[in-house]
Amino acid sequence: MKTLNMSKFLFISIAIFMASCSANVPAEQEVTKDSKVLVRTAKLESRAIEQEVDFTGSIEPFRQNHISSNSPSRIRKIFVEVGDLVKEGQLLVQMDNTNFDQIKTQLENLEKDYARLDTLNRVGSIPQQQVDQVKTQLDVLRTTFSNMSENTQLRSPINGIITSRYYNDGEMYSMSPSLTGKPAIVSVMQIQPVKVLVNVPEIYFPRVKQGMETTITLDIYPDKEFKGKVYLIHPTVEPFTRTFTVEVEIPNQQMLIRPGMFARVKFGFGEMERVVVPDLAVQRQTGTNERFVFVVEDNVAVRKTIRIGRRINDSFEVLSGLNANELVVVAGQNRLLDGTTVEIEN
Repeated sequence: MKTLNMSKFLFISIAIFMASCSANVPAEQEVTKDSKVLVRTAKLESRAIEQEVDFTGSIEPFRQNHISSNSPSRIRKIFVEVGDLVKEGQLLVQMDNTNFDQIKTQLENLEKDYARLDTLNRVGSIPQQQVDQVKTQLDVLRTTFSNMSENTQLRSPINGIITSRYYNDGEMYSMSPSLTGKPAIVSVMQIQPVKVLVNVPEIYFPRVKQGMETTITLDIYPDKEFKGKVYLIHPTVEPFTRTFTVEVEIPNQQMLIRPGMFARVKFGFGEMERVVVPDLAVQRQTGTNERFVFVVEDNVAVRKTIRIGRRINDSFEVLSGLNANELVVVAGQNRLLDGTTVEIEN
């Protein structure tokens, strides 16, 4: 009996202790979705904001060519080294010319034969058909000679700089892929000018025009600015990123800019009407870059995910998610849930 009374006493004591703890819970910890929370709000407005937007990209050569022959052959001589500046039409590689010399001799002989037959035909000594047959052979041989000439004496198609050399004199060119993934004996890049490719959000598609001027900065030259212009706008929007590609041409007379450098490209799109939101209203979802605010609709807090742009004094430019004249919570939002009933402080 004594043990039973002791157990009853212990049970009653625990119940009293738990009740007292519950009674001491602060009121703010008992806020639920249906509780009415006092908040302060601000009315959103739109402003004309200068749209200067920075994008990043890597410098690329304006053009690049991987120089090769169209058939396996022995390399007689490579006339350039990595880093050499070359001109359009300059001889870069001399391939084995044994077959080339044979074709050249045949062509010279056939041209002499055709000249003799043409003379005889003019005085009526031989029929036109015989002349036409030789003329056909001559045209075929000229085409063969031209093609062999292009693949025996490899010339640069551009003004540029030699960036890679994959063979040495006397080696057999096998047409196997080089480090570029393409068959090549040497590679040449045009770096005067250079270009940078940037991915621009689709919202700016109507505002990007060919010839539009841009400003480029490079981390390696912190005190310099380079001018560029849009020379190519890719016609489609990437459906996953909602961006389109713009190619910006950058003059490079002093050749300070080299392919592979990291670049920042600033576009000026003029003024656009944008909603601005006070920075006090913007919150970030923990563990992510998602930004959200609470908007009051019929005395109910509605959580809205937004995309923000630049900071403008004590506000943020809103790229999407909010409209002008909405009431956004600027104080008291730490006690809000989506759907909480609120009372607006006067």
